[in-house]
Amino acid sequence: MKVILYTDVKHLGEMGDVKNVANGYARNFLFPHMYAVPYNDQTVAYFESRKEEIEARKEQKRKDAASLKEKLEALTIELKVPAAANGKLFGSVSALTVSEFLAKNGFEIERKRIEIPGVAIKSVGNYHCTIHLYEASNAEVKISVVAQEDDTAKKEAPKKAEKKEEAAPAEEAPAEDANA
Repeated sequence: MKVILYTDVKHLGEMGDVKNVANGYARNFLFPHMYAVPYNDQTVAYFESRKEEIEARKEQKRKDAASLKEKLEALTIELKVPAAANGKLFGSVSALTVSEFLAKNGFEIERKRIEIPGVAIKSVGNYHCTIHLYEASNAEVKISVVAQEDDTAKKEAPKKAEKKEEAAPAEEAPAEDANA
């Protein structure tokens, strides 16, 4: 069934696009939610009258994507991840990790739009990832994966010293009692 999209529909298209979809998908999902209208002479005429408005909206999205691209390419993502002495990570850096970092820094980007070479990063080093923005606009972002300092080893060292000090007086006390 041929329909014209009334609003942007994820994974299908944008407002004003003419799409061929399954009859059931159109009747049961697109039409009841007012995402699309049937393709006929009246709806074609309506969208032709709004063509300038739709193109202006798409142009605005292109401009927003271009400015976002500049901001992202200027950004270097530095992630501190627990790693072994040889540089191999205890885990990995995935698109979800990058997406969470970007969200903390004010960028709302879905993890599905982030493409990391080899699916995940598994060792310390410098990498590049591609973020798909709008249409053919992509941003190349630098990722620096750094080994996290091991805080647990620093905390355990003083505890071991305290345990040795506590154990020493306890051993001496029974020896004194035996002499008395």
